[in-house]
Amino acid sequence: MFAGVAKSADARDLKSLGSNTVPVQVRSPAPLTESRFCDFLFLQNYNFKHNCYIDFAILFLYNVLETRRRDGIGRRAGLKIRSWRQGAGSTPAAGTKKEPENLLSGSFLARFYRWEERNMSENPLGHEKISKLLMSFALPSITATLVSSLYNIVDQVFIGQGVGYLGNAATNVSYPFSTICLAISLLIGIGSASRFSLCLGKKEYKKASLIVGNGIILMTVSGLIFVIVCELLLTQLLKIFGATADVMPYAQQYAGITLIGMPFLIITNGMSNLIRADGSPKYSMACMVTGAIINTILDPIFIFVFDLGVFGAALATVIGQVVSFIMAIVYVRRFKTVKIDKESFRFKFKDNLKTFYMGTSSCINQVAITIVQIVLNNSLVHYGASSVYGQEIPLAACGIVMKTNAILLSIIVGISQGVQPIIGYNYGAEKYDRVKKAFVLAIKWNFVISAIGFCAFQFFPKQIISIFGNGDELYFEFAVMFMRIFLFMVIINGVQLLSSNFFTAIGKAMKGLILSLTRQVLFLIPLLLILPIWFGIKGVLYAGPVADFIAFVVSAVLVIQEFKKMKEINN
Repeated sequence: MFAGVAKSADARDLKSLGSNTVPVQVRSPAPLTESRFCDFLFLQNYNFKHNCYIDFAILFLYNVLETRRRDGIGRRAGLKIRSWRQGAGSTPAAGTKKEPENLLSGSFLARFYRWEERNMSENPLGHEKISKLLMSFALPSITATLVSSLYNIVDQVFIGQGVGYLGNAATNVSYPFSTICLAISLLIGIGSASRFSLCLGKKEYKKASLIVGNGIILMTVSGLIFVIVCELLLTQLLKIFGATADVMPYAQQYAGITLIGMPFLIITNGMSNLIRADGSPKYSMACMVTGAIINTILDPIFIFVFDLGVFGAALATVIGQVVSFIMAIVYVRRFKTVKIDKESFRFKFKDNLKTFYMGTSSCINQVAITIVQIVLNNSLVHYGASSVYGQEIPLAACGIVMKTNAILLSIIVGISQGVQPIIGYNYGAEKYDRVKKAFVLAIKWNFVISAIGFCAFQFFPKQIISIFGNGDELYFEFAVMFMRIFLFMVIINGVQLLSSNFFTAIGKAMKGLILSLTRQVLFLIPLLLILPIWFGIKGVLYAGPVADFIAFVVSAVLVIQEFKKMKEINN
C-alpha cells in the first residue's frame, strides 16, 4: 500500500503531493509496510502529540485500512490504529476532510525512514560505546591470534624438552612456512573482511554475501597450491630458510607433516576474520581455541608417550588445525548479517582483485616478516660461525626469542583485527569521530600490553628462555643478550602494525601497504645487512630496535595527517 506512496515521494513526483509539501529526497531502505508505519506513528504520537501530521496519518490509515481488508495483516493493523485513536485524544474533528497526499509529504517520510534506519536496522557498530565494542571484538580476536601463535610455540616447548636445541632450530627454520601461510590467509581474510564491513556500513548486503563466497573460494585454491609447491621444493626451501646440515633432518620431518595442515589453517584464519566482521567474535575465538587445546593435549602424548619426536609434534598440530577448519566451515550457513547461498559463490574476478588490494598491506607485512626471518637466520648462521657461539646456538636462540615476541605481537594483532570492523563500519557510515575514538583506544591498549612485554623481556629473559628447554652456558648467554637487545623497542612496535591495518580498514590500502613495508623491508632488512659489517653478530641484534623506532615515527606522521583530513571533512 505505502510502497507506491513512497515511490511517488522519492523526489520524482513530490509536486503532486500538494503545495505544503517539503521537497526532501527520500530513499527507503526497504518497502514501506503498514506495520512498520504504525510502529512509527505510536512513537511519534508519544513524542509529538500536537503534531498535525499524526492526525492526518490516523485518518488516512483508518479510512484505507477500513476499506482494504485483504488479509490478516490489514485487519490487525486496522484494529491497532482504532484502539490507539481512542486513547490518544488526537482524532480529527468530525466531518473534517484531509487529502491523503498531504500527510505523506517528503519531510514526514524522511523522518519516518530516519527513525526506521536508526531504531530497526542499524548495526551496533555504528552507535554502541567504543570501549564496549572493542572489548567484545578484540578479546576474542586476541584469543584467536594468540592461540594461532601458540601452535608453533607449544611445539617448540615440547620439542625443546624432548629433543633439544637442535629440534628448536628445526622449528625455527620451518617457521617461514607458517608465516607465508598466514600471509595468504590475511591477504584474503583481511581483504574480504574489510570489504565486508564497508559494505555492511553502506547496507550493500548482496555485495557483502558475494565477498564471503568468493573469499572462501580463494582460500581453498590458494591453500592447495601452497602445499603442493612447498612439498615439491621442501629441501631447497629449508636450505634457503637457513637450515644447517645438523638441523636439516629434523626440519624435513617437521615441515613435511605440518605443510599438510596448511590449507586448513589458511581457511580457518581467513574465515575467522569474516566471522568476526559478521558480529560473532566469540565463535571466531572458539574455532582457534579448540584446535589449540587439541594440539596441546596431543603434543606431550605423541612426543613423550609414543616417542615420536618432531614427527609427533607436527602430527598433533595438523589434527588441531583440521578440527578448527571444520568449525569455521560450519559457520558459513550461520552468517547473521547476510545470507550465504549458491549465488554467493559466483566467482567475480574484478571484485577479487579489490579483495587482494584491501588485504595487501596485512599480507605484505607477513611476507616481510618471512623475508626478515630468512635474512635473520642466514645472518646469524654466517656471523655466528665466526663467533664463539657457532651456527646452531644463534639459530636456536633466534627461534625462541622471535616466537616469544610472537605472543606479544599476536595480542597486538588481535587488537588490530578487533578494531578493524569498528573502524571500517564507521568510516563507511561517515562517523569519523567514532573512527578516531576506536583507533586511539586501540593504541592505548597496545601501549599497556607492550609495556608489560618490555618488562618481561628485559627483567626475566633467562626464565622465559628456560621454558623452551636446557642448554649450555653459551646458549643462555646469547639467548638472553638477543632478547634484551633485539626487543628493546618493543613498547612502540605495535603502533606501526595498528596504523597499517587502520588504513586498510578505511579503504586506503596503499598507505597501509607503505606502513607494512617500513619496519620490515625498508628499514630492518638493510640494517640486518649493514650493521653486522661493523659490529659482527651484535649488529644483527641492534638492527631490531633501530628499525622499530624509525617505523614508529613514520606511522605517527601518516596517521596524524589522516585524522586532520577527517576533521576537515566534518567541518
